[in-house]
Amino acid sequence: MKRNPMFFAVAAALGLAVASPSFAATKQTDVKALQALIQKQQDQLDQQQKELQALRESLQQIAGNQQAQQQQIEKVAAAPAPAPAAKPVFSSAPGVSVALHGFVNATAFSQDKAFTFGNGQNAEFPNVGTHGRNTGVDIRNTRFWLDFAGAKFNENWSGGGRIEMDFFGGFNGTGAYSVSQPTPRLRQAYMDLTNASTGSTVRIGQQWDLLFPLDNVPASVTHVAFPLGYGTGMIGWRFPGVVWMQDLNHGSDGPKWRLDLGGFNGNWSGPGDNINYLTAGNAGFRPQVQARLHVQDKDWLAYFVAHYAQIDLRGVDGTGATPIAKTIDSEGFEVGGNWHPGNWMFKGNIYSGKGLGQVFGGLIQFGDIQETGGYLQAGYKFTPNWSANVFYASSKPKRSDVVEWLGRGSVGRLKNDQAAINLIYTSGAYELGAEYLYSKLDTTTAAAPDVTKTTKGSQVSLSAKYNF
Repeated sequence: MKRNPMFFAVAAALGLAVASPSFAATKQTDVKALQALIQKQQDQLDQQQKELQALRESLQQIAGNQQAQQQQIEKVAAAPAPAPAAKPVFSSAPGVSVALHGFVNATAFSQDKAFTFGNGQNAEFPNVGTHGRNTGVDIRNTRFWLDFAGAKFNENWSGGGRIEMDFFGGFNGTGAYSVSQPTPRLRQAYMDLTNASTGSTVRIGQQWDLLFPLDNVPASVTHVAFPLGYGTGMIGWRFPGVVWMQDLNHGSDGPKWRLDLGGFNGNWSGPGDNINYLTAGNAGFRPQVQARLHVQDKDWLAYFVAHYAQIDLRGVDGTGATPIAKTIDSEGFEVGGNWHPGNWMFKGNIYSGKGLGQVFGGLIQFGDIQETGGYLQAGYKFTPNWSANVFYASSKPKRSDVVEWLGRGSVGRLKNDQAAINLIYTSGAYELGAEYLYSKLDTTTAAAPDVTKTTKGSQVSLSAKYNF
């Protein structure tokens, strides 16, 4: 059947009319869903922006920390590296380290006289009446010591100590082979108690007395245990005793001042047993008392020392013959120092006193003998390895005192002049030295105490030293 076009138009209109409400409802639902999706995406975007901001802040904080760390690293790198701590050779008690040090020293020498205190490395001034050239090789300077550190005394005081030996204890017998068998000798044996916060140290035991210029010893590779000028311008000896060392400007800048006070075992040549504490120096409770004021800066140091002891010449048992005096006072004063301007080195010491035989004074003569002595050394370092030194020392006891206390008929030492020149090569732990020593000794004669006799002696030496 053929339809009329109008019929189709009416049908279409009726269909649209019927479908219109349903279509509108569907469209509204889709819009709401889209809005919800948009809101959800916006919320997620807001959350991501917050998280991104938090990440930016964290990155900024990390960058700041890295910059601070880099600055700290640069600061540490710019600071000088701390000196490495000395490693002990071994340990003893818990917390106590022990270090072994010392040196091996050999000297080939030639002399035209026999010398006091011996020939070779301990030659100081010539013996009267000796003749003939003497040559040999001496190794008795060889020395070793043990340093102890780390002991704890209490909360404020720590401790340590030293035991030191060399080989000047004589020779093993008197036979043909004795000269190659020197005997060990105890030099020092002391303990230290130190308070680092106050700059105080107490040293107890055998040690150098305060007259011996331990930090002002003349340079030499040959004369080490018996330095140049020892007994002639340089005095002092090792004794058991107690020393208090106190920093006077502890912790401050500039020169370092220190006061040392010491009391030492008494000593004299007799009467009685010299190896069993029975001499005039041991009679009663009469220690040797000393005081030293010491100041030191970067390239110089200076010191002043005072010494006093009383000697009871009757001895410990009080029966010794005393034809001149029953007691004498041992008194001494000393001043010295050294200076190192550039490549130069200057060392000097002068002393005056009386009754100083027990501390190597009076040209090793015992009695109430007045004397004055001193030494001077000047040196120059040509290169880091090569240096040269010239030395002069003199000691002059009072002639009338020497004659009186040694007795007429005895040979007394009146004056000794000592001069030396040496050339030293230093490389690492090794030292090589060539040295010429000259000594001129004036003495009285047994027949006529008022007559002066002069004895001259010289020594040429080549030495090698290895420090460890």
